[in-house]
Amino acid sequence: MKLLHLDSSILGAYSVSRQLSAEIVAREITLHPGIEVIYSDLAADAALHLSGAHMAVRQGAALESTSLSNDIAKGDAYVEELIAADIVVIGAPMYNFSIPTQLKAWIDRVAVAGKTFRYGANGPEGLLSQSKKLIIAASRGSVYSAGTPAAAYEHHDSYLKVLMSFLGIVDITVIRAEGLAFSPEAKETAIKQALSEIAALAA
Repeated sequence: MKLLHLDSSILGAYSVSRQLSAEIVAREITLHPGIEVIYSDLAADAALHLSGAHMAVRQGAALESTSLSNDIAKGDAYVEELIAADIVVIGAPMYNFSIPTQLKAWIDRVAVAGKTFRYGANGPEGLLSQSKKLIIAASRGSVYSAGTPAAAYEHHDSYLKVLMSFLGIVDITVIRAEGLAFSPEAKETAIKQALSEIAALAA
C-alpha cells in the first residue's frame, strides 16, 4: 500500500493542520503496517502556478526554460503519486475562506483531462480509483460548519471534497479543527476533539 501525505500550511511547527495530518498518517501506519509514505511539503517546495507557458508545452510548444521543464516534471510526478496512492492525507488550513495557494497549485497540476478525469458523452468522469481513500486535516480560525452563521463563507474543505470527488474519489473523511482563534481554551478543545476523531479512524 502507498500513502500520499501533503501539507500546505505556511506556519511550520505552529500549524494545526500539520499536527493533525501527521497524527492521521501515524494512525494509518498503525492500521496498515508496512505502508509506504510519500510526503510533499507544498509550502516549502511549491509548484509554479499554472500558466500559458505550461499549457503551450502540453500542446506541443518547445520548452522555454530549464525552470519550466523542471516544474512540468514536478507536476507529472504529482499526478503519478496521486494515481499510485491508496490513501491520500491532505493538511489544509483555511486562508481567506479557502485553501492555500500552494495547495491550489498542486490541484491545478493533478486535475488533468485524460489522466485523472475525462469528458465523455454523459459529461465528466473521474478516473481515479474509487477504492482510494482521502482524509483531509482541516484547520480554521473561526467556525464555518454547516448551520453556523458563517457557513456561506466556507470554500475550504467543501471545495476539496467536490474537486477530489470530481476526480473519482468517493471515500472522503474530513477531520476538522475550527474556532482556533477564539481563545487558547477553544483551540485546545478543538484540537482534542480532532485528535479523538483521528484515534477512532478505522482501516
